[in-house]
Amino acid sequence: MELDERLAALEERVAALEGRRSGSIPEGTFWALEGLKDRAPEGAVLFTGAVPLPTGHFYEWQQGETVENLLGQDWSELSGAFAALGHPVRLLLLRLILTGVQSTAELQEHEALGTTGQLYHHLRQLVAAGWLHVTGRGHYAVPGARVVPLLTVLTAVQNPA
Repeated sequence: MELDERLAALEERVAALEGRRSGSIPEGTFWALEGLKDRAPEGAVLFTGAVPLPTGHFYEWQQGETVENLLGQDWSELSGAFAALGHPVRLLLLRLILTGVQSTAELQEHEALGTTGQLYHHLRQLVAAGWLHVTGRGHYAVPGARVVPLLTVLTAVQNPA
């Protein structure tokens, strides 16, 4: 191999390593994919996660669906759940709540959340879409069954390879 080719290959590998996010699963680690292909050779989508949160809660979740079922669904029925995630303030609320800020009084202290009326508007939107539930008067939590799906959506929209 020519020196120029070896140098180009080395630079490509370094760039790939530098581009990898800290804490991400290394590329080429397809153990979940290989297991899925063995169990669903007709094609399927699977997401799974083991999530320790700063609140002390721990969630494990796995969900999958065949490609045939996914393509056969009416996706318009899902638009409300996606729409609820489509506002920066709502994403901030979800992040804050997952990290332990769970009361409206604590949330209101964050300068980016606007007025009390705006805060409650966004909280209602997230509750209506199922991304949050009320745990007590003025207290909210992300339902356990939504923690891994939410983090999966966030993972899916980050810098695709």
